[in-house]
Amino acid sequence: MPLPVHLLALAVFAMGTSEFMLAGLLPDLAADLDVPVGTAGLLTSAFAVGMVVGAPLVAALARRWPPRSSLLAFLGLFLAAHVLGAVTDSFAVLLATRVAAAFANAGFLAVALTAAAALVAPDRKGRALAVLLGGTTIAMIAGVPGGAVLGAFLGWRAAFWAVALLCLPGALGVLRGLPASLPQGGAGPGLRPELRELRRPRLIVVMGLGALVNAATFGAFTFIGPVVTETAELGSPWIAVVLVLFGLGSFAGVTAAGRFSDRRPGTVIAAAGPLLLLGWCALGLWAAVPAALLALAFVQGALAFAVGSTLIARVLYEAAGAPTMAGAYAAAALNCGAAAGPVVAGLALGTGAAERGPVWAAAALVAAALLLALPGRRVFAGVPGAAALTKPS
Repeated sequence: MPLPVHLLALAVFAMGTSEFMLAGLLPDLAADLDVPVGTAGLLTSAFAVGMVVGAPLVAALARRWPPRSSLLAFLGLFLAAHVLGAVTDSFAVLLATRVAAAFANAGFLAVALTAAAALVAPDRKGRALAVLLGGTTIAMIAGVPGGAVLGAFLGWRAAFWAVALLCLPGALGVLRGLPASLPQGGAGPGLRPELRELRRPRLIVVMGLGALVNAATFGAFTFIGPVVTETAELGSPWIAVVLVLFGLGSFAGVTAAGRFSDRRPGTVIAAAGPLLLLGWCALGLWAAVPAALLALAFVQGALAFAVGSTLIARVLYEAAGAPTMAGAYAAAALNCGAAAGPVVAGLALGTGAAERGPVWAAAALVAAALLLALPGRRVFAGVPGAAALTKPS
């Protein structure tokens, strides 16, 4: 895998750390800015919505810019948003910086996905995406506990400064490691033909599958804390342990799937998809058993990211007729799941299933994805290539 792909993953790690670290900072942040914790939670929602809207919008605006220039601009905006967030005493300003950071994150990820795909052979897009998402999974491992530790000892603002500093090596890596221009195979289609790719049923199906599986993942991940403390009756320090185990499993899953998602995506989905469903059901049944909870946290992280990353990689293949927007479509599918999952899981939290509700909601979302995948399984058949991909209609 080319070095620039790994350097892009470094920047993705910095951005992912910002997305996940807020979970451990909200109480102190709310107290410092004199707002209720529920109001402070809007910072997470604002980031998620900014990611969903930002991916296609910012990618469309920057589609004719050189990828390196776009990535550096997005990193600069992301860094500036965190510096401003670290020094402000206004919740409204902090909320605005989260939206700006989300737009920068979404734009960076959309362009990075397209750039990484252009840096590798046509049949290695899944491997490249696995490396990029590896940056996100490492952020899950380090971001939440790291942000919590910084917040506990130095205050929540220190975590924002740390993310700003993390952007610097990422920017240097993009500047030194990424070519000034990437091959696009000619001038490429205009924006309208690229948007018309969204009419293709195969692309819509695979984007929907990716959104459903990732909604299950992020929904259960967001509300794992009450499962640890209330259902399993473990102390709050164990929340970080479970999150780290989930992150370690995610890294293992996305790394393993990256080796097969290009040539055997159907095998990955057929093998890991049903196991992912069974795993969420098992967690719903045995969450009160600490040993089962710890083991399943790792297993579900691995299965969720193996399936999820494979589906997002298929979006890049199915959107081959949209060379500058394919990354935006992949990012949009991922972010729609990340935004909708916690909403669905939060509603399930208020049902009779109580703390286990989000876990059962995750199971239901994966079951829906598997049912949708059955009639659309031809999307995963064969080795993709230029001849196998449908041309724009």
